[in-house]
Amino acid sequence: MLLIPAIDLKDGKCVRLRQGDLSDVTVFSEDPVSMARHWVAQGARRLHLVDLNGARSGRPVNETVIRRIVTAVGEDVPVQLGGGIRDLDTIERYIDDGIAYVVIGTAAVKSPGFLQDACSAFGGHVIVSLDARDGKVATDGWSKLTGHDVVDLAKKFEDYGVEAILYTDIGRDGMMTGVNIEATVELARAVKIPVIASGGVSGMADIERLCAVEPDGVEAAILGRSLYEGAIDFKAAQSRADELSSG
Repeated sequence: MLLIPAIDLKDGKCVRLRQGDLSDVTVFSEDPVSMARHWVAQGARRLHLVDLNGARSGRPVNETVIRRIVTAVGEDVPVQLGGGIRDLDTIERYIDDGIAYVVIGTAAVKSPGFLQDACSAFGGHVIVSLDARDGKVATDGWSKLTGHDVVDLAKKFEDYGVEAILYTDIGRDGMMTGVNIEATVELARAVKIPVIASGGVSGMADIERLCAVEPDGVEAAILGRSLYEGAIDFKAAQSRADELSSG
């Protein structure tokens, strides 16, 4: 089980939101590059970046900081990035900058043709983010709930050739209320590609529960607020996850 620290970027700072609400922001660091180095020093094998300004504006906003993070952590630690990725030129530029995986969310749901083109042009580099509440997919920074069923969309996107599905239960994100294991497992069983769990991971018990469903296809989890508020010690958590995965 790969545990992936999240670095959410807003106005060049490392922040966390509650349930995606840009008005409910906690700034955890003025220096996201140092934060990235910190997680790598703690044993992180991948990082998850989100350009929150980009997600709202539909274009990259924190690109300078993102480039600096990629340079700082080096080639051995893949970086995945979401937020404001709406066209192939942006994907190409980010991959040229050293980003290993682009995470496409709203644009995948609204413009499936764009996602298909992205998978064709940049195979192996595209992760789809599906954010859902009660099984229905939300878009536009979670501000709009669609009628799309999350499992149906995941299967469709799997056929396009996406690398993995990043699944967030938006009712739990940033709330420290525990991950929605049932919904995550249901999705993982419905597709053959890896599912990355996100939203609500609050303590070691959640990580142990996620490790238990790794055989179902839940191969990674993103950790945010729980790390920044000290509820989870990253090094201990990844060590425990490795132990459970090998056992």
